[in-house]
This record gives sequence, structure tokens and C-alpha cells, in this order.
Amino acid sequence: MDCVPLTAGRVAGGVHQLEEILAVLPRNLRAIISSLPGDMLGCLEEIRVRRNRPLVLVLGGCNRFIDRQGVPVEKCHNPYNVSGEDMDRTLQMVSGSSMYALEEELRNGFVTIPGGHRVGITGRVVMDGGKIKTVKYIAGINIRVSREVPGAADPVLPHIIRREEGTVLHTMIFSPPGCGKTTVLRDIIRQISSGIPAMGFRGINVGLVDERSELAGCYRGVPTMDVGINTDVLDGCPKAEGMVMLLRSMAPRVIATDEIGKREDISALEEVLNAGVKVIFTVHGSSVEELSARPALNYLFKLGMVEKYIKLGRSGGVGTVEKVFNRVNIPVPEVGKCLSLREHY
Repeated sequence: MDCVPLTAGRVAGGVHQLEEILAVLPRNLRAIISSLPGDMLGCLEEIRVRRNRPLVLVLGGCNRFIDRQGVPVEKCHNPYNVSGEDMDRTLQMVSGSSMYALEEELRNGFVTIPGGHRVGITGRVVMDGGKIKTVKYIAGINIRVSREVPGAADPVLPHIIRREEGTVLHTMIFSPPGCGKTTVLRDIIRQISSGIPAMGFRGINVGLVDERSELAGCYRGVPTMDVGINTDVLDGCPKAEGMVMLLRSMAPRVIATDEIGKREDISALEEVLNAGVKVIFTVHGSSVEELSARPALNYLFKLGMVEKYIKLGRSGGVGTVEKVFNRVNIPVPEVGKCLSLREHY
């Protein structure tokens, strides 16, 4: 199997990160996955555990079945099937034996474990008053491996650094899922916060809103991942509220956050932009045309305040910089005259 790792840098703390993942798996699944060759473990992106179905590992972007000895096999060649007991034990370990304590996170369909690894959960959704209360009868778990890759942002930094002003450009990073947005954003934050001697760039204060605890991997409020020496993190805080809180309390030069898209996110971004603070954020999407078809993002394009748009892909490996746009050449479709975000809705 050809493994396609992140294109820039090296994976930091790979063994430690694998231990974090294995810690939430029952002993038998832990043993199966640990038996994989080292080069395959280095490509591990996801572990998909589905009740009464084959165990699936995503390795270098490819779904692979494995047998109980940890050997990759075809589906018809006796793959390991996840038992109900496997699923129940995994849930106990992910939740620390208290699913009730995770009810708030389950409303979002995922749990974040130490190290910033996201555990997606599917099953029977329980509604209360028209809103999601929790998920029960859980039948599927997807553990997404979060990796630090020092240097992952190196291809991006020359496009967004303003060395003469000691700051950065307002930047949107976008791509489909699984193309390294979070990894690249984390490394941008780390480098602009700690400084980039090779570019003559001194470290600046960065405010990070880490709603899903994936960027900094905080444990009791303290980052377990390197997000830079001048970075202040609001962990588990909704993006819109967090950006305004940081703006008012921490005097950041830059505010960064992941997965922007809601109307309230854009309103908060506008407040930050108007205060003269730089923003760096990510968005899910395959193209500018797709993004601009969303009312909130279309309004952001119309503001003309984002200065660099970075499109990531996988053509040369996860985290490949596919395109870089300036704000002057972004094609924004007309949606009528829009003087405020409200008019888009």
C-alpha cells in the first residue's frame, strides 16, 4: 500500500499520539492495531468501529480491512468483525464509563479525547423539544487521528506573512474534509506565535478559539499540542462568543479558529476585522464557487476583507497547497444588493 503522509514536515510525537488513540480501545482491538507494520501505523488516519461489521482502518486515504493478527486483508478473506462487546467496551473507555457526562458533546455527534483526537458517534438520535438531546443505541464510532506536523504550514507562510509590518494577512484556508486544514492551521498558529527566524518574523500574540479541542488538544485548559509560546486558548468555547471574548480581553494581534460557517461566526469575524485584528480560519468546501453559494460566506466575500484564500488538497499528499487566491480575483456571484449579513437570510 502506498502511504501518502502530510507533504511538509515530520509527524511529531507519533508514538505518543498512537498511545492516546489505543488508550480508548479495548485490549483485543489495541493488540490488533498495534500489530500493524510501523509504516502503516504512520499512515493511520481513522479507526472505524461498527457494531457487528468489519473493523476498518483508513490508511493513507484508503479503507483497509484487517484480520485478528493485524494483517490487511480483503473483505472476503476473514476480516475481524467488531462484536457488541467490543463496541460497548470502546464506548466505556471513550466516556470514562460515564456516557451521561458526555451528553453535551454527543449532541454534536462527536467527542474529543485527550490529544485533540475526534471520536465521531452514530446511532439513534434522541430529540427533545425539536433539538438533539443525545445519541443512544450507538452502532458506529470513528476515531480520527490528530497529528502535529511541524513544518506543515511552510508552503503557506510566504503567502500570508507581512514581515515589514510584523503581522499576517486575513486568511481563509479551505478544502474538502481530510485534506489537512486543521494540521496546517495548527502549524501556522505555532509558527507565527513563537516566531519564524528564517523569515525575520518575531512572535506575536495569537488568540485561539478551539471549540472542538482539536487544535490545541487542551487538558484542563492547558494545551497538549504545541500552538506557540504567545498563544492564548479558549477551549471548548463556541467560535462566535470566543472570538469576541478574546478581542475584548486578551489584546491578540491575530485570532484563529477552525471550521467557520454559521451566521453568528461571520458576524463575530466582522467585529474582529473591524477592530483591526487579523483572522486566520478554515472552512469546509471544494471550491470558491461552492463556498460563495452559502449565504453567510458569500457575505464575507462581499466584505472584501479576507486577503488570502488558500485551497488545500491531496494531489501531492494531505496538506498540498493547490491554489492561492488574492481577494481581488475571487469570483463572487451576485445575490442581489447586500448591505448586511441579515439580508442574506
